[in-house]
Amino acid sequence: MDTPLLQVIIGSTRPGRVGASVADWFADAARADGQFAIEVVDLAEVGLPLLDEPHHPRLQQYTKEHTKRWSETIRRGDAFVFVIPEYNYSLNAATKNAIDFLFHEWSNKALGIVSYGGISGGLRSAQVLKQVASSVRLIAGPDTVIIPWVATLRDEQGVFHPTDHIVRATTTLLADLRSLTDALASRRSANEPAD
Repeated sequence: MDTPLLQVIIGSTRPGRVGASVADWFADAARADGQFAIEVVDLAEVGLPLLDEPHHPRLQQYTKEHTKRWSETIRRGDAFVFVIPEYNYSLNAATKNAIDFLFHEWSNKALGIVSYGGISGGLRSAQVLKQVASSVRLIAGPDTVIIPWVATLRDEQGVFHPTDHIVRATTTLLADLRSLTDALASRRSANEPAD
């Protein structure tokens, strides 16, 4: 397999969000790790409205240009890491909405999660994301990078500075994600229609 493309998806879209600085750090760490080509996908820039397609995503009968662009973006990815906050004990709406727009584009691809928040580090949102992801056949690896008290890990310029534990967890996540990506590549190839 050629170097697989890992898309690092920034789940938060609100002004003043922390997620962009965490995602920037994670993307740099993943580039340095060298197991993946990296693309950062910012849901704030993608700008999806609330799901507005008339047909079920399994049919891939997209009528909206924003959905067609989103489909093409996700189709390129071999694996994904969602960098997500926790809102009210759950997954934020923009992330859930972005997943709901598509189906086949996600299927049989590897998922990693980096969650952040206060005392729980976004753990509850990570658990919800795993449930949602399984519905579109995204395959979550066993490890999640959990970042508690994220506000204390940013400097005055808003740059994220991870603890040693977060760095080690990231190394583990990337190794597991690469193994899972390689295993799923053959599964996707076997399910592709013949020409």
